[in-house]
Amino acid sequence: MQDLAAGEVFAALASSPRGLAEEEAAARLRSGGANELPPPRRPAVWRRFAAQFTDLFAVMLLTASGITFLAYALQRPQQPGTLQLAVAILGVVVLNAAIGFAQEYSAERTAESLQAMVPHACRVLRGGERRELPVRGLVPGDVVVLEAGDAVPADCRLVEAHEAAVGNAALTGESAAVRRTAEPSPGPLLGSRNCVFMGTVVAAGSARAVVFATGAATQFGRIFALTEQAPQPRTPLQRQVRVMARRVAVAALLIGTLLFAVRVPTGEPLLPAFVFALGVMVALVPEGLPATLSVSLAFGVRRMARRQALVKRLLAVEALGSTTVVCTDKTGTLTSAEMTVSAVWCGGAEHPVTGVGYAPEGAVSGPGAVRELLRTAALCSNARLVPPAGREGWRVLGDTTEGALLVAAAKAGLDRAAEEGALPRVAEFPFDSARKLMSTVHRTPGGGLAVCAKGAPQQLLDRCAAVAGDGGGPPVPLTAERRAAVTAADAALASRGLRVLAVARRDAAAVPAGAAEAESGLVLLGLVGMLDPPRPEVAEAVRACRRAGIRIVMVTGDHPLTAEAIARRVGIVRGGPPQVATGERLDTLDDAALEGLLARPGELLLCRVSPEHKMRVVAAFQRRGEVVAVTGDGANDAPALKHADIGVAMGASGTDVAREAAVMVLLDDSFASIAAAVRLGRSVYLNIRRFLVYLFSHNIGELAPILAATFAGFPLVPITAVQVLAIDLGSDVLPALALGTEPPEPDVMDRPPRSPREPLFSRALVGRFLFLGAVQSVGVCTVFFWHIHASGVPYADFTRETPAYRTAITLSQAAIVVSQFFNALAVRTDRQSVFRVGLLANRKVVAAGLLGVSLMAAISYWPPLQAVFGTAPLTAGDWAVLVAFGVLLLMAEEGRKWAVRRRAARPGPGRGAEHRAGPGRGAGAAGGGLPGKGLPGRGLPDKELPDKELPEKGLPDGGGT
Repeated sequence: MQDLAAGEVFAALASSPRGLAEEEAAARLRSGGANELPPPRRPAVWRRFAAQFTDLFAVMLLTASGITFLAYALQRPQQPGTLQLAVAILGVVVLNAAIGFAQEYSAERTAESLQAMVPHACRVLRGGERRELPVRGLVPGDVVVLEAGDAVPADCRLVEAHEAAVGNAALTGESAAVRRTAEPSPGPLLGSRNCVFMGTVVAAGSARAVVFATGAATQFGRIFALTEQAPQPRTPLQRQVRVMARRVAVAALLIGTLLFAVRVPTGEPLLPAFVFALGVMVALVPEGLPATLSVSLAFGVRRMARRQALVKRLLAVEALGSTTVVCTDKTGTLTSAEMTVSAVWCGGAEHPVTGVGYAPEGAVSGPGAVRELLRTAALCSNARLVPPAGREGWRVLGDTTEGALLVAAAKAGLDRAAEEGALPRVAEFPFDSARKLMSTVHRTPGGGLAVCAKGAPQQLLDRCAAVAGDGGGPPVPLTAERRAAVTAADAALASRGLRVLAVARRDAAAVPAGAAEAESGLVLLGLVGMLDPPRPEVAEAVRACRRAGIRIVMVTGDHPLTAEAIARRVGIVRGGPPQVATGERLDTLDDAALEGLLARPGELLLCRVSPEHKMRVVAAFQRRGEVVAVTGDGANDAPALKHADIGVAMGASGTDVAREAAVMVLLDDSFASIAAAVRLGRSVYLNIRRFLVYLFSHNIGELAPILAATFAGFPLVPITAVQVLAIDLGSDVLPALALGTEPPEPDVMDRPPRSPREPLFSRALVGRFLFLGAVQSVGVCTVFFWHIHASGVPYADFTRETPAYRTAITLSQAAIVVSQFFNALAVRTDRQSVFRVGLLANRKVVAAGLLGVSLMAAISYWPPLQAVFGTAPLTAGDWAVLVAFGVLLLMAEEGRKWAVRRRAARPGPGRGAEHRAGPGRGAGAAGGGLPGKGLPGRGLPDKELPDKELPEKGLPDGGGT
């Protein structure tokens, strides 16, 4: 294929420069299959379910169940309670395995469905018409259109190349992009300069190419087939939870051994004492914790997806909650990415243009005077306006700046199709970053030629010899005075934050030999000022980030004036002039100086920066201990997205390469979705802490009465091992899962970011579950010993069949179940009163708690379960006492929260008004820090405030991010 001339390629693949007909493409798709790599082989469903039993805790529980079954077999006489305990332990294992398997299977299917929401499309010629198709629909013989930033969708042979360069790093490891040509290139296929391959990236220029291999037949597909799917590493949060759970398992083992050692000297036989200690030990193991953690994280992922944020890794959910800095693009993220022409300068006068977005709705003031300018701009454009279809409105295929020009031409009454029919294009000199211009050559109705050009005002002005006369009149020489007028008009438009393009035209006798010849002796028709309007929801999202203590730094390739105009509109810049540093300035700074620049308090705009600058900025922030989220949409943003703690790619307008490098994809490209994701990320982390408090506080409530009875000399236990396991099965799992669905607290974005070094099992968390566990323990011990003493039976006379004992252990179990119901309600918030957010607002928690209470009632009243658990029916008075203890626990926790809120509101270092509005962190201002806390880069004294960096001299050139 690489040896053929460009014209021979079409014949070899039975195609043509117009591409394939739809019928032929459909036939090839049916015979050759879709253009996609084969899915990775997954283990059979039964193997994946069996894998759930290989976890450390599952093995531990299965071993305990086996020992208990063995003990039952050795008992003489055999005790039904031992068999019940063995079955109950096995039931715990099976239940947790089922939950874990169901969650993993559901998460896998959810990830597949969410990935399907991310667009993977390419531009194809079908029957001469340029179309946007899913990548999987490509077939050999298709003609694809490639532009800078595109991921190559299949193995292709170039037939046209305009300064095209392709990076083969994904395929060959070469870091530098290599220039491509459409000329024959004999030699090995991978080394040929006229072929591009699936998975590589168009780094510059544009090209047209014919597909010759798809799917598994591509070079990338062959390598993919040789590689085994790498195992997904555990996230730091998951590893931390595993370490914590193992420590708890060791503690449970020690407690079980202690109980066994204490009970044997009292005269209890060895085997019953061992079985009891084993049951208690197993009950104290947090066997459901890993599954509950996964459910909470996956629920957060789904919740974020509903807010248009696709999270590709669970790690990102947890890391989002501790984000301290967001480095954001301007175009498409803070703005709508729908460039809109708002003013046209022509013949010494400005003509306002109404309407916003790509819908050709609005009007141009004095359309007759600007008609020739807008006709020329439309002819010198490759973009295409696509009318509404389905749920999508008007959109642009191609460059958004060109799309804005097409919309303005339509508002002036121009029909682009008719204009192109009257003046067909015969040549094109594509835009490149050196010239900052683009020009096209058209055949006029009289048989002559016309050159249409557009680009950066200063560069185009230097190539003009005349300018359109006043009111659109005949051209007049471009004198120094007229040049100054054009420059002043350019500066006036740029000062309003507009991106400015110049448009020019000239007649030609023959097709120019090159861009330099085409772009000389032009007649300047005028200037076009356009603005990408800010998204309406961004301002509130910026305010939310400020309140959350998150610093927002705009990192853009645009002109400082344009960047500041947008930053002020959305609230990133408030008050006086911000610090502005350009890419040229960053090049003069070493790493230490760059860190010093980023450490200065105040609002910061980084303008005219390259992807290399962006990556340096990210690295500098990270060296200062910040957790950095970075947005990007281009292929050249991939290094920064990879390097950041949270790489955020644009789903609608971003390139495939950027989406692949990021861990989060914004399906709507909006900065507001980042703020929403941070809010939900904080909520997920808090929910994990909540169900940890819930699980461990009730473990204390189960253990304390057993220890109290043992040391008080009571011959029996206040709660049996089977009862403890019933609590684990009936009252723990579902409420803990329901707590993972708790929505964010109202003030979750009013708190500073969590330190990434803060352990999950922090002193505050341990203190909270010890406090709640102590309250539960008091309630359980009180109802048990109150009933024992009220019976008047001496301790030594109690047996398992004593009616008072059966009622007492029923009270103990019911006290734990009821208090856990109120505990689940209480731990739903960390600081806010649960009554403020709605005591019963989380219906899942309420339903799960009521289900546990209903199961407890069945154990108390239903004879078959009474026989299994050795329980007795409770009276209405008993239930009233239990509910009273539950309310006491709820009010005790509300009192603790009140104390926390009062302490947080007390004036002092790092608190109160200074925390919310002071120089550092203040309302999340650009400085972002907690005064007096010594955190890196925050709360610097005012004397270190630098002078404002002056923006570079010069005019906007229409480029940028």
